[in-house]
Amino acid sequence: MNFRDRNFFFEGILNQAFPHPVSVIGYSSIGGGCIHQAVKVESTQGNFFIKFNKLQDADMFAKEHQGLQVLRKAGALYAPEPVGHGILANHSYLITEYIEQGPRKPDFWEKFGQDLARLHQHHFELFGFDFDNYIGRLPQKNTYYKKWIDFFIEMRLEVQIKMAHDLGRIDSAFSARFSRFLERLVDLLPDESPSLIHGDLWSGNFMTGPEGNAVLIDPAVYYGHREMELSFTRMFGGFDYQFYKSYEEVYPLTPGSEERVDIYNVYPHLVHVNLFGNSYLGGVEKVLKRYV
Repeated sequence: MNFRDRNFFFEGILNQAFPHPVSVIGYSSIGGGCIHQAVKVESTQGNFFIKFNKLQDADMFAKEHQGLQVLRKAGALYAPEPVGHGILANHSYLITEYIEQGPRKPDFWEKFGQDLARLHQHHFELFGFDFDNYIGRLPQKNTYYKKWIDFFIEMRLEVQIKMAHDLGRIDSAFSARFSRFLERLVDLLPDESPSLIHGDLWSGNFMTGPEGNAVLIDPAVYYGHREMELSFTRMFGGFDYQFYKSYEEVYPLTPGSEERVDIYNVYPHLVHVNLFGNSYLGGVEKVLKRYV
């Protein structure tokens, strides 16, 4: 699309979202991650963040819209207000409010840790969620389960290991070793009440808002074990020590959580294997060598 076409495109999107005419004043491209294109759009209705991609991504945007609503309803951490999602000119899109990035407050990490702990104190009686969503571009099933160990194995690990095998990323011998690892998990993972989690919390999925506090983006929400969330924050780093310290002060972890970080990160490692290739298999191998 050229400049004029894109102006009409973004104007058409906004006019699907609002009941009265909206004109686009201008737009600028911004980082949208490794999957979608993203822009800041200035309009007569205000400024908006728009992500768009091919038509087949419409369900991804619908589920992200729902996930943002869930986080906003929980109220523990700020998430952008979703404005709309839909289809226009063979493209799917998501509109949210535009968050102006600001400098971090001195207590940024302390407050972030405390607020994430408060998010995790939103509990439910079952693990899963009432809609499926996505982790990156991969479907993430959230069928409800009573037991965390069953949900973790069947809805997270087995789905990804089967996909890796079907894609030719791993062989049958690796799958057999992985099955033996799954048999060990019942003795390794403690039970806990289901907590509302962001579901894809790494350093690329939060930003600093205009007030200097953390803002969550790109959710993959469900009720899970909160150690899943905290383990994933450590997979790529970028979270300050004070973040973890403040979290524990509000909502202490079960003893031995440090020993379970690598186990829980098997899931995001497998997701990355299926999205990007075998360079991420090392994180899985590390755990298999330890427990099998």
